[in-house]
Amino acid sequence: MLKTPIARGVALATLGATLAIPSMAQAAFIEDTKAGLELRNFYMNRDFRDDASTAKSKAEEWAQGFLLRVESGFTEGTVGFGVDALGLLGVKLDSSPDRTGTALLPVDNDGSAPDDYSQLGLTAKVKISKTILKVGTLEPKNMALHRSDSRLLPQTFKGGQIVSNEVEGLTLDAGYITEVNQRNDSNYDDLTALLNGASLGGGSIDDFIFAGATYKLMDNLTGAYYYSNLEEAYKQHSFNLIHVLPLGEKQSLKTDLRYARSTDDGSSNVDNKALGAMVTYSVSGHSFGLGYQEMNGDTGFAFVGGWSDPYLVNYVMIGPDFAKADEKSWQARYDFNFASIGIPGLSLMTRYVTGDGFDRADGSNGGKEWERDTDISYVFQEGALKNLGVKWRNGTYRSTNNRDVNENRLIVSYTIPLM
Repeated sequence: MLKTPIARGVALATLGATLAIPSMAQAAFIEDTKAGLELRNFYMNRDFRDDASTAKSKAEEWAQGFLLRVESGFTEGTVGFGVDALGLLGVKLDSSPDRTGTALLPVDNDGSAPDDYSQLGLTAKVKISKTILKVGTLEPKNMALHRSDSRLLPQTFKGGQIVSNEVEGLTLDAGYITEVNQRNDSNYDDLTALLNGASLGGGSIDDFIFAGATYKLMDNLTGAYYYSNLEEAYKQHSFNLIHVLPLGEKQSLKTDLRYARSTDDGSSNVDNKALGAMVTYSVSGHSFGLGYQEMNGDTGFAFVGGWSDPYLVNYVMIGPDFAKADEKSWQARYDFNFASIGIPGLSLMTRYVTGDGFDRADGSNGGKEWERDTDISYVFQEGALKNLGVKWRNGTYRSTNNRDVNENRLIVSYTIPLM
């Protein structure tokens, strides 16, 4: 149901295709339409704790984001049609050339951040039974490709994706990606790769394809497999098993196993086997997790570049993905949901990850890195500030190969339902 005249105007302007649809078919198209405007205020301070006199001592910026999402319903009939829209606007509140580099804002040729940047994405969609095809702006979230949303605005991609749920418990997912719009950019660019020590061998990266299936094997066991290919960079086979074992009242043991085999494509020399496991024991609002990740092969883990999120158990906040060639890393994590003691909306997460076994930047042995993160977040549950979210993220990263960093992020967000 349309809640406000503004929402109705947004829907009719953005989804103007309704003018060509018979009135009977428009019912579900309009009634099932959802729209919301997220206001995201983001402050970030990255303090470099080393003696690199020729480099910036810190990156510090503050910005306001506006994220408008409109998702239409489908026209009635055997084949349903719809259109989604995504409007993104980032506005600079504070920055200077000597403090850019947070990835909250773009950086111009003169080293300064522009006053604002924006993007409009449209997605056409078709539905037959329980299968949906989308073409246009995409935000994939799967093992092969997961868009990043850890800054002011989300990363988006251009291409096509089809998801089918025709068989109960089985999800089939396939896609073809041609371009990427980074988190702090207004324009689409060619895809890139993060190869962790591998090289393209003179090749030029082309498009990205993926196909996979997720199946609920039992009530508490889910398995998944994805194949992906970033042309001229790598081919990858990814496997995942997630099992949740109930242990009694308010207790469970979750096991998350991940394996990926990456090989060369074109002239690249990618050769990696990535093994990861995360075991989490939960009881009465508390969660205790222990993770292990191991890289084998001639190179590190390969994935789509430009800040996409790799499907690794030790991919965390500041540092790299703990996925260099031959690297082995451990993670200890603790979460607490304060709703268990009568404070709904308040949550805490803290973790420590340490990795070693990889080469230093100069090629010698003895590479090491570690990271410690803490997140505290609260979402107001009632009153005038209901649904207002506040999150503080603090992290410390130390490495023999990269710059040492202390980092703080403060994010205030609020979503206004329009339809």
